[in-house]
Amino acid sequence: MSSELIDLVQRLGEPRVLVVGDVMLDRYIWGDAERISQEAPVILLRADRREERLGGASSVAMMLRALGAKVSLLGVVGADADASRLRGLIADTGIDLEGIVSDPTRPTTVKERYIGRAQHRHPQQMLRVDFETRLPVTGLIERELGGILSRKLPEVDIVLVSDYDKGVCTPGVMAMTIAGAKALGLKVLADPLRGTDYRKYHGCSAITPNRLEAGLASGRNIQSNDEAIRAGRELAADLDLEAAIVTLDKDGMALCHRDGRKEIYPTRPRQVYDITGAGDMVLSVLGLALAAGADYPEAIRLANVAGGLEVEKIGVATVTREEILHDLITSPLHSSNEDSGKFKSLTQLISELDLRRRNGQKIAFTNGCFDVLHAGHVQYLNEARAQADVLIVALNSDASVRGLKGPSRPVNPIEARAAVLSGLQSVDYVTVFNEATPIKLIEAIRPDVLVKGADYSKDQVVGGDFVESHGGRVHLAAMRDGFSTTNIIKKMKVA
Repeated sequence: MSSELIDLVQRLGEPRVLVVGDVMLDRYIWGDAERISQEAPVILLRADRREERLGGASSVAMMLRALGAKVSLLGVVGADADASRLRGLIADTGIDLEGIVSDPTRPTTVKERYIGRAQHRHPQQMLRVDFETRLPVTGLIERELGGILSRKLPEVDIVLVSDYDKGVCTPGVMAMTIAGAKALGLKVLADPLRGTDYRKYHGCSAITPNRLEAGLASGRNIQSNDEAIRAGRELAADLDLEAAIVTLDKDGMALCHRDGRKEIYPTRPRQVYDITGAGDMVLSVLGLALAAGADYPEAIRLANVAGGLEVEKIGVATVTREEILHDLITSPLHSSNEDSGKFKSLTQLISELDLRRRNGQKIAFTNGCFDVLHAGHVQYLNEARAQADVLIVALNSDASVRGLKGPSRPVNPIEARAAVLSGLQSVDYVTVFNEATPIKLIEAIRPDVLVKGADYSKDQVVGGDFVESHGGRVHLAAMRDGFSTTNIIKKMKVA
């Protein structure tokens, strides 16, 4: 278990991020690949669903929003129906789209993917059709982007550049971005294009080319970790970077820092369904972590986890902090807890609870820090479990505990507290929340019974009114005299 990464996730906050780059619309056509066409030797796809998602730089912005960042987006669309659809999706996600400029001389970039299912399952991408132009934006559009940059840069904590080589990240736009950010002390991270000339990224804080991109830019054939390090060091020196981060797919990432640090950060094996969006996810999490004050090694390790979760999904998909925490706590790479199967993300929890409810089971919910578990806690949880067929315990995250109890708490980090609770027979599921109260969890889970200690009155129980409004009830469990976590900690200090 990586306590450092769990702590980082819990202190990410709400960084303000400006994403600069090529916005695009990802369209997916889903269907069953049933047979070979009689007209030609090609697979016939019987389509049954059409889906549209944000792609390119707008995908990075969407991923950042899902991770809790406040995001502004700077890019260019056409004056067509796809532009209207793209703007609508951006607005629906809560991304600031003041920086989306219309250029009637170019089409909105659209990537249309056809996803076929074999025998009604096992979806695989069959074909991608691109609608685009790669011509650089005109001088007028470039100047308009520069004006928006000057207004947006003072409002953000970090700048991410997502360059898909569709004409937005011109040398002029990049120069304005880098110079403006430097003047304000902001980091600029760029996911570069595939090419041999990286001069426009000169002065960025860091770039994140993949194995092939780094090889092309450095003139190397990167087949080993040592070659990746050499390419990264060369790029960092030539472009005056703080760091070059070379992503190496299943081999993780290579960091080459200006201060001489060079290291490979491996990633654990995953069931890879689709690599689409992995690079965007890495850029998003690196930026989020660095904006929250993390150093490059921490940020890279966290991005490795998020990128791994991304490739387990089909297409460009979001990953939440909750999913990252769940992976960190339950992954065999990090956890030795045999009962970690009880720890669930909210999405997993809702899915399992739906099944239990269909079988007529009632759900009880309680929450707390459960920092130093004692006999009073055990009695309390046993009584809570007796109120229903299933007991969920929501744990305050480490950051949440610090906010409630002070900087010296918790004594035990979230993974240790989750492990101890998971080992109790009375507890069926454990989850975590970062806020001061669990009201969002309660509203999502809709428990039949909300349990709190008898030291509260019913009108003091957070979520009590909500639970009772849909036919549930609040139960005040008895507290065992003589047991208090705070008093136990005081006694331990005296001893």
